[in-house]
Amino acid sequence: MKLLTLLALLFIPLSATAQENGVEIVKVRDGIHMLISPNGGNVTASTGEDGTFIVDDNLEGRGSILTDAIKGLNGQDIKFILNTHYHFDHTGTNETFGENGAIIVAHDNVRERLSTKQFISFFKKEMPALSKSGLPVVTFAEGLNLHYNGDDVQIIHLPNAHTDGDSAAFFKNQNVIVTGDTVFNGMYPFIDAEHGGSIKGTLAAHDTLIALADEGTAIIPGHGPLMNKADLQAYRDALAAITANIGAAIKDGKTLEETIAMKPSAKFDEKMGGGFITPEIFTSFLYKHLSR
Repeated sequence: MKLLTLLALLFIPLSATAQENGVEIVKVRDGIHMLISPNGGNVTASTGEDGTFIVDDNLEGRGSILTDAIKGLNGQDIKFILNTHYHFDHTGTNETFGENGAIIVAHDNVRERLSTKQFISFFKKEMPALSKSGLPVVTFAEGLNLHYNGDDVQIIHLPNAHTDGDSAAFFKNQNVIVTGDTVFNGMYPFIDAEHGGSIKGTLAAHDTLIALADEGTAIIPGHGPLMNKADLQAYRDALAAITANIGAAIKDGKTLEETIAMKPSAKFDEKMGGGFITPEIFTSFLYKHLSR
């Protein structure tokens, strides 16, 4: 077994996972759980004496499923929600929880996007504006601190990475980082350049998160399984290497078709190429993005 894998097992002890209505519940720390659904982004739940605080809330129509899964942890209602960005698979049940009294927190740009109709060309999906109940009522430009459930939670606005409104949450006392969709563990990322995302910002966001982490930090990505610092560093280095390969091809005058044929991501495709962003899609995106 590789040393990094051993370190992961040593420094991030996981309890057995549980299932609730198709939602896999992973205990990350006492009072912090990661909820993984078949579709949609990961949800993080902090539970304790102050009530339940969640990071992101999955797809529209899954409010009752999430409620049942989260209430199964300690019977509490959800009091606070952090939206790490505006996408539908992380804000889809905002209205449901907002109508039940949850306070939604997000970056300024997230509220702005959720307040108006959006269209994501890659998914050919229109996102209608949310009603008042689904909009963040607390917004920030650079970050804020939440003192909750015995932890000091640092909410950080990241460089424009996945979108123009990305945030991460660092549970300092529990040593847990929630990355939002700046990280797609085990797969190539979707970068929403149409709405401010960039590969440069993605790598910068990773650098910010890596600087916060140590060998014992548990890292909850926007999609995919739990990570540690070494995993995130390897993920960041893979994206940087692919970006450099494609940048060199552009500099050499290669066309998009020639660059795809070169397979600039081949070294990483077995581990990261099985998601909805295929190696060809990722290469095409980076080529067009870097050519601008």
